Amino acid sequence: MRERVSDGPTEAMVASGRGRWGRFLLTWFALPSALLVALLFGAVMMLALGADPIAGYRALLEGAFGGSYALSSTAIQAVPLLLVGVGICIAFRANVFNIGGEGQIAMGGLLSAATALVFPDLPGFILMPLVLLAGALGGAIWGAIPGFFKANYNVNEILSTIMLNLVAVQVMNYLLAGPMVDQSPSSVGGLIPETKVLPASAQLPILISGTQLHLGVPIAVLVAIGVYILLWRTSFGFQIRSVGLSRSASAYAGMPVKRTITLAMTLSGAMCGLAGAILVFGSISHRMVSDGSLTGFTGSAGFNGIVVALFGGLNPLWTIVSAYLFGGMIVGGSALQVATGVPSDLVTALSGTIVVLVVSLEYLRRRARAQSLAVAGPRAAAPPPLPRNAPPLAAGGGGDQ
Repeated sequence: MRERVSDGPTEAMVASGRGRWGRFLLTWFALPSALLVALLFGAVMMLALGADPIAGYRALLEGAFGGSYALSSTAIQAVPLLLVGVGICIAFRANVFNIGGEGQIAMGGLLSAATALVFPDLPGFILMPLVLLAGALGGAIWGAIPGFFKANYNVNEILSTIMLNLVAVQVMNYLLAGPMVDQSPSSVGGLIPETKVLPASAQLPILISGTQLHLGVPIAVLVAIGVYILLWRTSFGFQIRSVGLSRSASAYAGMPVKRTITLAMTLSGAMCGLAGAILVFGSISHRMVSDGSLTGFTGSAGFNGIVVALFGGLNPLWTIVSAYLFGGMIVGGSALQVATGVPSDLVTALSGTIVVLVVSLEYLRRRARAQSLAVAGPRAAAPPPLPRNAPPLAAGGGGDQ
């Protein structure tokens, strides 16, 4: 018999090429495809409810992007989604899951409002940055608690952050109905859980007259850019991503694993707390008010921000685009409801569909990467080079596991 000549290298090259094309398609076309499938699913639901999907989506687009006022409304709606999404990017890159955005937003709003009530006579150029920092501090404290217990005692951060959401709503209800409540006659004698009107010097100024666009929008965008630089251009960001990939390898390299996890959750909470401060001082009512539930204040931004971060590929820059898109869906959902009579909860169903598709695509992306690494050999699995300003790594470990 003739001995068959092995064509292993050729097969490996073909498989490697297919792997590269697969990763390319999953990277650049997967997320738009997920959005398209979700919109088709929404069209089917509108048909089932007896509505015209073309008229519905036209109303959604016009309500979200049809004119300067609509564009500014979408941008305002996107601010808390963006900040929460950026915080989720930080936590998820460290392989910890921050589900406590709702509570962190509330604590940020409470501390920022309390700061304005304690120092009402400070000039605006001092009070405005102070209330924003206070909001970030409130969220940071609420994020550091589950981060500390996760890092030091391996407490499940999903459970701890959800439980802290329940604690936060009770703290908010107590403060807004008690020590911080507005007892002026205009508030019906303190029957509404809200603060009194906060100092005008702390309010975020409107950037374009005739719209709702305030200073919180560029602040959120700049924060997202800063977090991108932190994660991909600094040694601390390299530590966060390394710990997220492998805690044991990071500890062996001498990285402070426990401290990194705690700080990642702290920074994640700070982003959510900043969102809470912007919700308070960028509001039309110029006060912090709730209906007794977290969503009455947050608008479910703590949960929707997770969807935004996932759709943005856990990249802060793409999260800017994702937040604006989802903000438009929320704003346009009201117009869709008016035009077709379909409940605005359809937008929630679309968001859920996108989450399912994005998570599934992430699994396919990881599998394609694993297959390409298996074909390319061990060299392709080598860790990325350290950034120029990364600290020297210890040879024999010493990180706090």
